[in-house]
Amino acid sequence: MMTTTVEATARSRAAPQRPGFFKRLFAEYGQEIVVLAAIVVLFAVVTMVNPRFISANNLTTIFSGNAYIAVAAIGMAMVIVTGNIDVSVGALIGVLATISGSLAVAGYPIWFAWLAPVLVGMAVNAIIGILVAYARIPSIVVTLGALSILRGGLISVTGGTWITDLPPDYLIAQKQILGLPVPLVFMVVLTLLAAFWMRYTAFGRSLYAVGGNAEAALATGIPIARRTVAVFVIHGAFAGLATILFATQLQVIQSTVPPNLELTVITAAVIGGVSILGGSGTVIGSTLATILFATIGSALIFVNVSAYWLRAVIGLLILATVLADMLRRRGRS
Repeated sequence: MMTTTVEATARSRAAPQRPGFFKRLFAEYGQEIVVLAAIVVLFAVVTMVNPRFISANNLTTIFSGNAYIAVAAIGMAMVIVTGNIDVSVGALIGVLATISGSLAVAGYPIWFAWLAPVLVGMAVNAIIGILVAYARIPSIVVTLGALSILRGGLISVTGGTWITDLPPDYLIAQKQILGLPVPLVFMVVLTLLAAFWMRYTAFGRSLYAVGGNAEAALATGIPIARRTVAVFVIHGAFAGLATILFATQLQVIQSTVPPNLELTVITAAVIGGVSILGGSGTVIGSTLATILFATIGSALIFVNVSAYWLRAVIGLLILATVLADMLRRRGRS
């Protein structure tokens, strides 16, 4: 009898209890849940202060007006997951918007004006990826160089002129699908597809392996150099898609680099839960963080607080997120 009891006790100690559903959910998507909760609380509080906050026009501005940032942040999240970074994405989107708008007003087919920024974005980022993967130049250095080249080249060639008389059919961001704004549809569909691809495909999971432990990934047969080039090319495609939404949301396009866009895109990925050191995070978090930024910016206006505080709030969020990630990694170690 005593032997049976001892054996049962030993078995219970040897087989650890599986954590509950909610504990596993929070362990895997903790940052995303926190960001989503912050959005819900912010909406509730600001609506009580000013009910106009949930008007249809303001909700459209929050969700659709910033969809291009969320789309760009999807590709950025993939790059950061692999342990790299791209600080040239804002300049790239500025260049691609100028190319796309110029093709549209020059009389080229609308589909070509939409396709061109995607193809050019992939080509530019392929060069960046090759330099990072095969020349072994740190991504921060390569993309800083690309930032200067793209920004300087854009101003030198165009002088910051405005592109006007855009064809109505070109302005896809102003259209609707099944009663929903096109940018919102793009944001949701691309986020879900990218999240599924990163979680359930061998290629997507290999990106986490590359960012988590490159030596171990190489030992298991993952071609790190090819994965690095590929993820930059994919990032370029998402930058091109973001450009289409950015360039077509207004009636004109200014041939300049959008201010602070690269910082906003990187911040969305990091605050959304993507570790700045690579190896963890989801694109769902980056999209939620983009919505959070837009909500905070709009909330400051509705409660009569200077919108300049948004940058300070985002800075605090960055510091808190990175600190939490460091503590989390230290605890695992």
